[in-house]
Amino acid sequence: MRTRQSGFTLIELVIVIVILGLLAATALPRFINITHDARLASVQGVAGGVRGAASLAKAQFIVTGSSGATSVTMDGVSVAVNSSGYPTGGSGGGIVSAMQGTDGYTVTGTDPSAVFQPVNGGSSTCQAAYDANTGSVTVSSGGC
Repeated sequence: MRTRQSGFTLIELVIVIVILGLLAATALPRFINITHDARLASVQGVAGGVRGAASLAKAQFIVTGSSGATSVTMDGVSVAVNSSGYPTGGSGGGIVSAMQGTDGYTVTGTDPSAVFQPVNGGSSTCQAAYDANTGSVTVSSGGC
């Protein structure tokens, strides 16, 4: 006498798992864009570094009583400052010297502004912009 069994065989279950795995491997990258989040976090980190460098230069300017001075010394590096004590913009001498390292970023602009853009990808709107007049930094996340 033969009994009738219902259910799935082990081979059928393995085939279903393999098919689900292949679907997940091809569909998952379309739903998760980690590159955008990582690039945006990097730009926000640079913006924080720029804010910190500008604040430290301003503090050094105030502490040394350098009204009228055109530069301050930070950790042995001369940093060009404006009459308010904030580092000048542009691609060298001011905020770039205060940062003491902008690896992975291109710095463009003319005084009083400097724009930090990631080298590896992103559009021209993915950037941190520094304004030497106010010492403020704004992050533009479009195209990251």
